[in-house]
Amino acid sequence: MAEVFLRRLTRWQAETQRESVADLYVAARREGPADDGEGREEFLRRFAEHDIQRPGFEMVIGSDPALAGCCYGYAADRDGEWCRDFRGEVPQELRELGAAGRLFIIAELMVLPAYRRTRVATRLQQTLLIRSTAAMAVALVAPDNAPAGAAFRSWGWQPAGWPQPTGERSDREAWSRSLP
Repeated sequence: MAEVFLRRLTRWQAETQRESVADLYVAARREGPADDGEGREEFLRRFAEHDIQRPGFEMVIGSDPALAGCCYGYAADRDGEWCRDFRGEVPQELRELGAAGRLFIIAELMVLPAYRRTRVATRLQQTLLIRSTAAMAVALVAPDNAPAGAAFRSWGWQPAGWPQPTGERSDREAWSRSLP
């Protein structure tokens, strides 16, 4: 297997790569527990209308030269809009970090099955977060995706113990990690 090189993309570059990222999304979820039922078109809609439009959007891709993995996210908006997507009460600490511009949300982390257990996912999330000035990061993980849960736990993430998101992706649970 060829070495996977990581590259940070600008918002414009991410937009030009959206079709390839959608293909990666489908292929990464085709095999294994990460299949959340969201199809390619729904992913593209969410990516274009919601994720990429967020202030502080960041994306890192891994390729060999074909796309092998991707991780992206955004800074939580200071007005608290990000936590309106959750049922119940979000802990005060996370609300305060969001209001202070010190919370980063990982929206997606996806790796093709052939590249799993090769540290590609580890490198993607580390590279995405390395330049962040946030004090804490939050990611949403499907509770039935044991490999993803084990990976996040090995990276120092913990279940956040707060409510699941509402709407389209309500099958996810929040995990968090303090950032250096």
